[in-house]
Amino acid sequence: MSAAINANDVYGFQLSTLNGTTIDLAPYRGKVLLIVNTASQCMFTSQYKGLEDVYRQLNGKGLEVLGFPCDQFGNQEPGNEEEIGEFCERNYGVTFPLFAKIDVNGEHANPLFKYLKQAAPGLLGSEIIKWNFTKFLVRKDGTVYKRYAPQTNPHNLINDINKLLAE
Repeated sequence: MSAAINANDVYGFQLSTLNGTTIDLAPYRGKVLLIVNTASQCMFTSQYKGLEDVYRQLNGKGLEVLGFPCDQFGNQEPGNEEEIGEFCERNYGVTFPLFAKIDVNGEHANPLFKYLKQAAPGLLGSEIIKWNFTKFLVRKDGTVYKRYAPQTNPHNLINDINKLLAE
C-alpha cells in the first residue's frame, strides 16, 4: 500500500512497513532522509552495513534512513517481508526503518519513487532506476537534494548529509 497525499514533498506519502502497518511520512518532517531501494541478494547488499553505520552515526542529529526492498532487478529480493527483515537484522544489524517490498519502475512503481525519480533524474535526465541501492537524499523540507548511483558507498554521503543537517 502506498498513497500520495501531497506530491510537493515526500511528507505527503503513506507507505506500508515490513509488518504491514501503514504509516505517513509526515512525522519525518524536519529530518534529513536517505531513501534507498534495497535487495538482499545483490552485489551491493553489503551496503546495508554502511547504511546502518551512517544511520547510527547521524540519526541522533536528525538523519533517517528509509529502506525499500525491491525485486525488480534480477530477482535479487525474492523473500517475503518477514524474511527480508530477519535477513537484514541477522546479517547487518539493521535498525533503520524498512518498508514493504515495492516496485520502483514501471506501471506499478511506488508513488514515492515516482516522485523521487521526477525530482532527481539520473544520468542524462533518465528517470528510470537502473539498479538496487539507488539513493535519494532529501532535505528537511521534504524536497529532494540529490540522487546517488548504486555503487556510491553510503559513507561517501556523510558530507552532503551533514550539509543538509546544518541547514
